[in-house]
Amino acid sequence: MLKELIDQFYLNRQRDKDQNHFYITDAGKCGRSIFFKFKNVPREQMNARILRLFDHGDYIQMQILNSLFSLGIVRASEVQIPPQELISGRADAIVTLNNELYVVDFKSMHSMIFNKLVEPKPENINQIQLYLHYFKIPKGILLYVSKDTSDLKEFLVQYNPGLVKGLLKELVELNKKIEANIVPQTLDDFPRNWQCAYCQFKDICSLAGKKEIKWEDFKNKIEFLGK
Repeated sequence: MLKELIDQFYLNRQRDKDQNHFYITDAGKCGRSIFFKFKNVPREQMNARILRLFDHGDYIQMQILNSLFSLGIVRASEVQIPPQELISGRADAIVTLNNELYVVDFKSMHSMIFNKLVEPKPENINQIQLYLHYFKIPKGILLYVSKDTSDLKEFLVQYNPGLVKGLLKELVELNKKIEANIVPQTLDDFPRNWQCAYCQFKDICSLAGKKEIKWEDFKNKIEFLGK
């Protein structure tokens, strides 16, 4: 009854959408999976329970943001980076502490992962580094929250121009492959990389092999297998 209706509501919200530009969350991620998103390749759908967990994480982050507003330190929230041809993104907040600006990025996670966290995750560092770059703010804070206990951990991040240069170079090179219809090679440690375990394209990816391949050739292959 209600469960089925609610599940279907969440499943309908995740219908495949065309992707025609990069998001900051793509920085440092597997180029092949991003390529497949751009080409709208059929993917494994997440179940409704996982999608509800994402919503729960968003709700927790809203509560924390409300606390920061009450403290009077928020200068902007849900703020878009300046318009770019290559990439788009939206930072959770920009705050003032001791007369200095900081970009703040919230991350919520299960307590089992949270409790083991002793340093920020590399993919989260990549994202906040790009925010620092586009907002021209030298410092950021990654604020992690446990979904189960509401405990908090924070990590200060200093702007790293070398890292940002490398991330943007990777996206430019990936964009060239997307425009040239070249499926990128897999990650070097495929399929052991953590991204592979959670990838919605893992079955399709296995069919392509590890090396670069022409998109038209691969598309014909998967269309033939689907008949």
